[in-house]
Amino acid sequence: MNYEILWAFSLATAALAIFPGPDNIFVLTLSIVHGKKYGLATTAGLISGCLVHTTLLAFGVSAIISLNPMLFYTIKIFGALYLFYLAFRVMRSEAQLNLEVNGRPKKTLWQLYRQGFIMNVLNPKVTIFFLAFFPGFLFSDYISTTLQFYILGILFMIISFTIFALIALLAGSISGYLQTHRGAPVFLKWLQVLVFAGIGLYLLLSYK
Repeated sequence: MNYEILWAFSLATAALAIFPGPDNIFVLTLSIVHGKKYGLATTAGLISGCLVHTTLLAFGVSAIISLNPMLFYTIKIFGALYLFYLAFRVMRSEAQLNLEVNGRPKKTLWQLYRQGFIMNVLNPKVTIFFLAFFPGFLFSDYISTTLQFYILGILFMIISFTIFALIALLAGSISGYLQTHRGAPVFLKWLQVLVFAGIGLYLLLSYK
């Protein structure tokens, strides 16, 4: 088992979870307006949905690799190109964070959990991202590919939940910092570009 690969995967996952995106901005705004527990309920739903994408990846890609190992390298190249594409999209986007929310009434915690779960499961971009991201971090020649994908998926869920939960708990401080430091969105934007491009290069240059 290559623990260095798992460490690299953990760092990449943490970086991706921290950077502003639709999910963590949604958690942040809910927590600011309605309270921390509502942000945590949404977080739980979003992260639970990742298990569905992990299962699709584990059984689908594992079957493909077992039939033709050369396809593994094709998947890695696809993953790298997709991450370069994401970096390019972020680079072309405006460096701004929209923390405005409407005046809709509160939903129950269960409704927010369900909404987060459905948002994640029905988002095809999550499946594509998992397909691009996970295969380059397979870490063992002895553990089955299916089990490795599940380990990576659970690790991804734990790290992402921890960071999203911190965003919910620290929503007021985070919002105040972003509103006070106008340069923060620009810094986060270009740091996100570097992370996407860096992971893409890692996938291209790794030999496994």
